[in-house]
Amino acid sequence: MTKVKFLSGEFVPMEMHKVRMVQKVNLKPVEDRLRAMDEAGYNTFLLKNRDIYLDMLTDSGVNAMSDNQYAAMLQADDSYAGSETYYRLEKTLQDMFDVKYFLPAHQGRAAENIISQIMVREGSTVLMNYHFTTSKAHIGLRGGAVEEIIIDEGLVITSDHPFKGNMDIGKLEEAIARLGRENIAYVRLEAGTNLIGGQPISMENMRTVSRICREHGIPTVFDASLLADNLYFIKTREAEFADKDLREVTREMGRLMDVTYFSGRKLGFARGGGILTSDETLFHKMRELIPLYEGFLTYGGMSVREMEAMSVGMEETLDLDVISQTPIFVEAFTEELQAKGVPVVTPPGGLGCHVDASAFCDHLPQEQYPAGALAAALFIASGVRAMERGTMSEERRPDGTEPLAEMELVRLALPRRVFTLSQVKYAADRLAWLYQNRELIGGLTFVEEPSVLRFFFGRLGATSDWPETLAKAFRRDFGDSL
Repeated sequence: MTKVKFLSGEFVPMEMHKVRMVQKVNLKPVEDRLRAMDEAGYNTFLLKNRDIYLDMLTDSGVNAMSDNQYAAMLQADDSYAGSETYYRLEKTLQDMFDVKYFLPAHQGRAAENIISQIMVREGSTVLMNYHFTTSKAHIGLRGGAVEEIIIDEGLVITSDHPFKGNMDIGKLEEAIARLGRENIAYVRLEAGTNLIGGQPISMENMRTVSRICREHGIPTVFDASLLADNLYFIKTREAEFADKDLREVTREMGRLMDVTYFSGRKLGFARGGGILTSDETLFHKMRELIPLYEGFLTYGGMSVREMEAMSVGMEETLDLDVISQTPIFVEAFTEELQAKGVPVVTPPGGLGCHVDASAFCDHLPQEQYPAGALAAALFIASGVRAMERGTMSEERRPDGTEPLAEMELVRLALPRRVFTLSQVKYAADRLAWLYQNRELIGGLTFVEEPSVLRFFFGRLGATSDWPETLAKAFRRDFGDSL
C-alpha cells in the first residue's frame, strides 16, 4: 500500500492489489443488533458472524490470502510423515530468520505451551516488554510469574514516541540483579505489543536486550506473530534500515534471539504456527513435545495446504507493499477519529486502531469494564465487532481480587486486504456518533465468569437498561437508516 496525493492536496491510502473474490456481509437493523448483543452476553467473542457487518475483532486467521497462496495450496503433499510441504516451509523459515531448526505447531499459543513446558519452572519469572493473554496464562499454569518492563512511554495513550513497545533497559538490568539470572526463565520480546495498541519494538532495542541477556546467560524468546507490522515501522521509523532489504532485518532478528515463535494466523497470512531456534539443546527438548501435543514433526497439527500458503505468505511478508496496508489503514483510521474528537492511542501502531475507553467512557468505573461496554455499544450502533483489551482481558488473582488493567482499550483490527477505505470511514462515523452520545453507555458485570481467559467465553449483563436506551437514540438520529 502507498499514499497518493490527490488534486485536493490530500494524501489517500491506495491499495496495491485488486479484489478478485468477495464474501457477502450483512448490515442488520439496530434492533436486531441489540438482540444479538444481548444473546451474546455482551461479549463480542460470542456474537455470530451472520449478525456482524464489519468484523474487526482480530487479524488472526482472517487476513485475505493472495492468488499465489491459493495456487501453492494445490501442490500440498498429504504425507503424514516426511511431507515435501513441510520441507518447503522449513527452508523458507530457515532462510527468512537465519536459523537451523523449525518445529511446527497449530498456532501461536500452541508454541507458547511447548516453550513454557520446557523453559518455565515453578517460581521462575519471565521478563517481557508486555504480556499477551495466552503467553501469561501458559507461564502461570507452569507456576511462573510475569514481570513487565516496558518503557514508561509505552503506557502513555497520546504520544509521539516511535517505538513504544521497547523494553526499558535500566529496568531489565535492575530486574536481573534483583531476581538473579538463575530465577529468570527467559526474557520475552513481543513485536507489535498487542495489548498496548500494537506498538512496535526497535531493532536497536532488540540488539541491546539480546546483548545483556547473553552476557548474563539468560535465554531470549521472541514472539514474532505481529512481525509484519513491526517490520514496516522499523523500515519507516528507524533511519538505519530505510534502505535495507527486509530479509536482512528478519535474519538479524533470528540471530539475536534464542527462540522465535509465531502465530501463522497473523504472520504469513495463513493458519498455523511454529518455533524457530538454532539452539540444539532447546530444539531436542521441545521436539519431544510436538508429537504429544501437536502431531507428527512434519505437520504439527497444521493442514499441509495451510503450510503451503504460509510458506508463500512468509515471502510476501518481505514485500513492503504487502505489509504496509495495515499500518497505513490504521493511520488513516486514527487520523479520521482524531479529527472527530474521539480519543485514540497515538502514534498509530499496527494490528488495528485502538480507542481509549477510559477517556471515552470516563463516567464508568473500571470495575464495570468500560472497554467491554464500549465494544458492546459500538456493535449496537454499527454492526462493527471490535475487541475489548482492558480489565476484562485480565484474570483474577488467586484470592479473587481483580487487577485493573493499565489501559482500557477497544481494538478495531484491520486484517490485511479485507476492508475498503469506505468501510473504515463507516466505522469511524459510527464511533463519532457514539462519542457524541457516550453518556448513554453504561457498565457491565459478569454473570458467567471462567477462571482462565474469561474474555473469550465469559458472559456479562448490563448494569441498567442502557443498551435499549442507546438503540432508541440511534433510531432517533438515523431514522430508517441501518
